[in-house]
Amino acid sequence: MKLSTRARYGVRLMTALARAHSEKPVFLKEIAAREAISEKYLSLIVIPLRAAGLIKSRRGARGGYNLTKPPQEITVLSIIEALEGEIILVDCVKKPSSCSRTPICAARDVWSSLGKQISDTLNNISLAELAQKKMG
Repeated sequence: MKLSTRARYGVRLMTALARAHSEKPVFLKEIAAREAISEKYLSLIVIPLRAAGLIKSRRGARGGYNLTKPPQEITVLSIIEALEGEIILVDCVKKPSSCSRTPICAARDVWSSLGKQISDTLNNISLAELAQKKMG
């Protein structure tokens, strides 16, 4: 299992915004340079983050991006779900009718439990916690 580049870069973008939370809005160009991520790619990532209500943008010379809430109120799970959707390891966990073997599958409960543990872990990590970690 592997997280997508979109999810990883989205978390990096949000962490950069958390570090600048009390300051003025941040331009994507600045984050792109600091994080070594294409500005064009970041411009695609901000769309679902804005739609999820996690960030806001302002145009103009004093424009840029800000978080909509304090970093301690935003979880890593909310970022991942905004970019990738709900964490479901296999379709039958969410939609049992998607597999004819669901009633007899020995592994389905394992996938369900694992998905819940991943979600719980990500839900217990705030953006504020990430922002406090060392910058690399």
